[in-house]
Amino acid sequence: MIFRKALIRLTLAYSAIQLLLFALAGLSIYAFVSITFDFDVENVDGAVNGFDAADHALSRLRWALLFVYLGLILVVPAVSYVMARSALAPLRRSYERQQQFVDATSHEFRTPLGVMMGELSLALMRERTVQEYRAAIRESLTAVESLSTLTNQLLLLSQDDPGGLAQESTSVSVADLIADAVAPTHDAGANDPLVVTAVPDEARIVGNYELLVNALRNVIDNARKFTPPEGRVDVKVEVRDRFVTVTVADTGLGMSPAEVERAFDRFWRAPSSRDVAGHGLGLSLVNQIVVSQGGSVTIKSAQGRGTTVAITLPGDRA
Repeated sequence: MIFRKALIRLTLAYSAIQLLLFALAGLSIYAFVSITFDFDVENVDGAVNGFDAADHALSRLRWALLFVYLGLILVVPAVSYVMARSALAPLRRSYERQQQFVDATSHEFRTPLGVMMGELSLALMRERTVQEYRAAIRESLTAVESLSTLTNQLLLLSQDDPGGLAQESTSVSVADLIADAVAPTHDAGANDPLVVTAVPDEARIVGNYELLVNALRNVIDNARKFTPPEGRVDVKVEVRDRFVTVTVADTGLGMSPAEVERAFDRFWRAPSSRDVAGHGLGLSLVNQIVVSQGGSVTIKSAQGRGTTVAITLPGDRA
């Protein structure tokens, strides 16, 4: 409704402006021609016949301009409508993305908040044992951690300008980056798949350390979550020319080509991953961070055969 009203108003405004400009142009043409004819007739023999010819020519010009203007009255609104739709299209897409973002965010916040309310309400309904209270607190704390992670990711994603993330770039050791990114996955539990790293000590890149650790941690955590305990996650580094590529390959569920195309969409999750904890923001955040650091992210995957995520960043040749 908002955009329909805006479209109508903008169409009317464009039409009025164009018709006014055409009217001014027509009057200017008529005034110029009439003055020119008057000047020429006054300076030639047979002025009477000259004035008759001039009046006849000016009359024809008036009717021609009038018919052209009437035609413009019919054509200009259609042209203005197309122009208005074209002008509003980016704004409409932005508005629709914002609405989708708000709806998805509300849904993601509702789930952990519901868990917290449920656990705390049950704990307060009657006297419980210490173990039961601890279990309720543990579940609530897990929900709070999920909310904290979601909030931090949303704050980063809210920076639509990639340049806003490109700050405090320094020379960074890739080995240190991967060590910090992998460490939390080893602490997650004994049932996690094996994470194997192969990183040359001399590999270095230029970027923001904290942001790059965040990006790599998201990729490795994704690989770990979607790989069975008996599977494996390989993290390799390749230095080529002026770039460094970090590859994270798993032996997990994998994705179809259609799912790979949507992997970077915010809040999107593949149907096969709905039972796995997460918000659907990880890869979107990874892509935004890597692009802000002057790099790129590619995904190759096949259902049942695992996924490979390659992050390419500018290397430090100093």
